[in-house]
Amino acid sequence: MNNIENLFDKAISEIERMLNTKTVVGDPITVEGTTLIPLVSVGFGFGVGAGQATESQKGSGQGGGTGGGGGVKPIALVIINKEGVRVEPIKSGTASVLEKVAEVIGKTASAKQTDTTE
Repeated sequence: MNNIENLFDKAISEIERMLNTKTVVGDPITVEGTTLIPLVSVGFGFGVGAGQATESQKGSGQGGGTGGGGGVKPIALVIINKEGVRVEPIKSGTASVLEKVAEVIGKTASAKQTDTTE
């Protein structure tokens, strides 16, 4: 049983180490005066189990195990520029994140060209 408790304690410690504000709020990316801050959703789950048995004819035994899984999903971009701050939701997946970043950069470049031609 001590082994299971140790496994459980190690799993909890690792989860606590991984979860912090940088996990859900990414590092800012600045492109031509526009700052993009990615926001992500983090999910995880884990389980721990143990057991022991004694049977007079078969002997005794014990067992235990632990397992877990997790995922990270981009959900939005915080966009900060001279027009203000806005949050753009991301529909699904990494491709959508790249599309959103490219869209914001394109709009920024277009606005910059308009400003210089006026």
